[in-house]
Amino acid sequence: MSNIGKQPISVPDGVSVNLNQNIISIKGSLGELSLEFDSEISVKYEDNQILVNRPSNNKKHKEFHGLYRALIQNMVMGVTQGFSKELSLVGVGYTAEKKGNFLIVNAGYSHPVYMEIPDVLAVDVPSVTSIVVKGASKQNVGDMAAKIREIRKPEPYKGKGIRYIDEYVRRKAGKTVGGTG
Repeated sequence: MSNIGKQPISVPDGVSVNLNQNIISIKGSLGELSLEFDSEISVKYEDNQILVNRPSNNKKHKEFHGLYRALIQNMVMGVTQGFSKELSLVGVGYTAEKKGNFLIVNAGYSHPVYMEIPDVLAVDVPSVTSIVVKGASKQNVGDMAAKIREIRKPEPYKGKGIRYIDEYVRRKAGKTVGGTG
């Protein structure tokens, strides 16, 4: 049996769980998330615990067992604690600012890059060289952070670009100028 899938998910106080056939909705202080899971996987909510079970040891059932358990666990964590990703801008003149519902990033191009912030996420700019993306859905937070990083990925020669705060950029040596003449 799956080591992840067989563990029960404990639901803290203040979180409501609603099960309708193969759709689970979880509502907490930070929002509401819902997930449609495979009809062959059974999800039960009892005694402030969510249990995910599979009908057989079929390969497909084993894969879905751990997957749906992890997704539901992330939903419970998201509506109680939330998720966040922090990005850092490295480079001369690389700045970020938030104006209304838009994030404006200057990343070495001839023009600033405007990104619309979705309603389900919150983007903070504590300083001009750092961006923090927060939200209840782990998937939405990671997707928005990846789109911001995609504006200018870190390059290996000078290390300039937009990177996650815990990301390590492997540096390369530049080409050597040699004059054997």
